[in-house]
Amino acid sequence: MKAVFLLLFLTVALQAATKPNILVIVGDDMGYADVGFHSCKDIPTPNLDALAASGVRFTNGYVTGPYCSPTRAGLLAGRYQQRFGHEFNPGPSDAGLPVTEKTLANRLKDAGYATGLVGKWHLGSLESMHPQARGFDEFFGFLGGAHSYFDAGAILRGKEPVKEMDYTTNAFGREAAAFVEKHKAEPWFLYLAFNAVHTPMHATDARLAKFADIEDKTRRTYAAMMLAMDDAIGVVRKKLAETGQEQNTLVTFISDNGGPTMKGVTVNGSINAPLRGSKRTTLEGGIRVPFVVSWPGTVKPGVYEKPVIQLDLHATALAVAGAEAKVDGVNLLPYLSGEITAAPHDALYWRLGEQMAIRIGDFKLVRYDGNVDANDGGRHPVTAAKLYNLVTDIGEMKDLSAEMPDKVKELQAKWDAWNHTNVSPLWGSKGKGDGAEPGKPMKKKKKKAAAAE
Repeated sequence: MKAVFLLLFLTVALQAATKPNILVIVGDDMGYADVGFHSCKDIPTPNLDALAASGVRFTNGYVTGPYCSPTRAGLLAGRYQQRFGHEFNPGPSDAGLPVTEKTLANRLKDAGYATGLVGKWHLGSLESMHPQARGFDEFFGFLGGAHSYFDAGAILRGKEPVKEMDYTTNAFGREAAAFVEKHKAEPWFLYLAFNAVHTPMHATDARLAKFADIEDKTRRTYAAMMLAMDDAIGVVRKKLAETGQEQNTLVTFISDNGGPTMKGVTVNGSINAPLRGSKRTTLEGGIRVPFVVSWPGTVKPGVYEKPVIQLDLHATALAVAGAEAKVDGVNLLPYLSGEITAAPHDALYWRLGEQMAIRIGDFKLVRYDGNVDANDGGRHPVTAAKLYNLVTDIGEMKDLSAEMPDKVKELQAKWDAWNHTNVSPLWGSKGKGDGAEPGKPMKKKKKKAAAAE
């Protein structure tokens, strides 16, 4: 009998040892052009560049929306956020990722992983929505959508307030490295969710001094904030190497949406070139982001050009952990190895109120916030549907809808079929669909949400 128990123990231990660690890193409101591996010239990002060089850089990497909270909700739930009503940033105090949604942390915890979140949550502040009620064993960060970089304020360790803070980005790097050290003997999942480079525009004097040649104050501060995030990522990657975990850790990196570049949003000095559009729009500048997957020794370094979306990171994490769930993403590893040569998706979809988009192959059909064109900070109607060939026109400048009406009908029909599977937003603006001024849910919707919980 003892031999049987010993064999069972050794089997479980071996299975745990072979499971890779999973590190999911998210930047906040980053410009598409603002990393070295996208040819940024005025902001050095050596650690992000090294991460990209060690793995696969995706030239057509997307998120499911142009706003912080909804794309993070989609990432952690593994499903398009429009399927469960998290379409806009949460406004009401009781709003957040519905508790009916199982998170990646829940699924990996069930698979035997130690789970941690460092950084920004932005998925609800109710006790039932706290990270440690959503599958995370450990939490260091804040629950809202933005926070001072210098004051402890609402920073929590678990559920206890932190009394002192030097600079949040530095602290998040340290905490993430400490988590990596602490759990080196077991499989772990860490969600490192930065609030950099989201406003407020706060940077340390030492880093600001490194960008004295950037005349624009906002861009100069943004550069210093980007450098801080890159430094923090370097701290974590160094700890992986020091503890011998580099070869056994799947690392992914995305921004939660594109940079806010148009008037009417909290502009942070980011640049989305060569993309057009901004955070809060369904143009490429709002939804196409820096996107990297690295797993030294397993994922061959290179560039992948077929469209992928952040939901795929959830599915990939489940696959490497040996866990299963019905999600909207796909495991990217067979595509990166060449085992599967087809595109991961036949179509990708977006909806933000009246704004929409669908991409099939080279073509994208989009209705977007009219303020992009006016750029005066005002409220403008969402545009009529426009058709672009993203391969020949990455900047979405030449509308092909009049020339290719059949293609417009094809994409619109496909989007309509997808949209039929979605639900109404649980909260947020119903008018312009920009989510800038989220309102309270209608009573009918609130009752439904309460019943679901």
